[in-house]
Amino acid sequence: MTIINRIKAVLAEKQLTSKWLAERLAKSENTVSKWCSNKVQPSLENLVAIAKILDIDVKELLVSTKP
Repeated sequence: MTIINRIKAVLAEKQLTSKWLAERLAKSENTVSKWCSNKVQPSLENLVAIAKILDIDVKELLVSTKP
């Protein structure tokens, strides 16, 4: 499985949980869990919303495609 997003890592860095994020986004915990495990990717709109909630640049939520 290819890791595309860093949502789980950023949440851990900020000592927050996926449950906390799900509540802020008004999404199910299951949906956010799938995003965190990279089983499913959030839409761009959801990525922007996550970045705003976490007060970070959206680029920090993505794994770089350049080595």
